[in-house]
Amino acid sequence: EYPQLGGDYEVIHHTQLLQYLVDEGKLVPVTPVEGIITYHDPCYLGRHNKIYTPPREIIGKVPGLRNEEMHRHKERGFCCGAGGARMWMEERIGKRINNERVDEALSLNPDIVSTACPFCLVMLTDSVNGKKAAAESGSAAGGVAKESIQVVDVAQLLLDSVRTPLDPAGETETETAPEPEPVK
Repeated sequence: EYPQLGGDYEVIHHTQLLQYLVDEGKLVPVTPVEGIITYHDPCYLGRHNKIYTPPREIIGKVPGLRNEEMHRHKERGFCCGAGGARMWMEERIGKRINNERVDEALSLNPDIVSTACPFCLVMLTDSVNGKKAAAESGSAAGGVAKESIQVVDVAQLLLDSVRTPLDPAGETETETAPEPEPVK
């Protein structure tokens, strides 16, 4: 849409930038993030723009993760339910789309559900939290979300892995730099 407004920019997705920075060695995932992860392809990133590789390559570089694909992924991906302003609509019949998608993810028993879109993040988190609450109350229908499951953006995963572990004093290695001199 930028050219229609006089702009001539190369636009890339944040996962493309992050993958580039990892490939160039400017971001180095070192801290393991343990567990099984499943990645949800956002509709506009995946099916619309055909970008499937960068998020998966970032996940693949984070130590400790084992990626399990949902049966509907990449070109056959399934919507999270946010598209077409459905994020703000209440379903009157049937099952909410985000619950359908989360049930597909939960069938893999993941520790982490990841995506690369803020709308998907909201929809998936909402469904997972609802399933956690239902499991606590004993009224779980569909998939059951274990209490420890996380829903995160790929960028958050990378951040957790790029950070250095805390030392016993609770500081990271980068936080031990000397304090700057006061201004006189």
